Amino acid sequence: MEQSNGPIQQPLRAASADPGFIPGLTGAASPFKDAVPEAKDAVPEAVPEVKDAVPEAAPEAKDAVPEAEDADPRPAAGGGPSFEAADRRGRIVADAEGVRLSYDEEACEFRWDELAAVESEKGRFGKRFTVTVHTPDRRWYPIEIVAPDRGRIVTWESELDEVLDAYFDETA
Repeated sequence: MEQSNGPIQQPLRAASADPGFIPGLTGAASPFKDAVPEAKDAVPEAVPEVKDAVPEAAPEAKDAVPEAEDADPRPAAGGGPSFEAADRRGRIVADAEGVRLSYDEEACEFRWDELAAVESEKGRFGKRFTVTVHTPDRRWYPIEIVAPDRGRIVTWESELDEVLDAYFDETA
């Protein structure tokens, strides 16, 4: 679902960036020379003993009630607006937690603070509803849902606008 914005450009390694590439001026520079320390310069650190690293359990911890392991890690929706649109292959969910897109076996989640923009558009002649999520690092994730009828698209747009008005902060 991810698209690139253009060709992949390799870093420039020439005389304009590093004078070491000019023959006779200096020796050839290795970009990884300073990144990896040599073995003879490495100093081994003392490893603490295992019994010092493990603290003893507090006596009041024995009386504590264990939490349920099958509890849902997501917080419960606080009764705010939510949006969900799905067809046989894709699903869009927007609620207090953020926006979740899934298409076949692919899925992605975005919190509200990770989003730069969310745009929606309906197909001109058909029953297709497209939602595109834009991130601050100039990536976009479009998903297209086929509506059961054209009237459903109008409903979906109004529900999505209500969720965006409630949770999306345009000033961030």
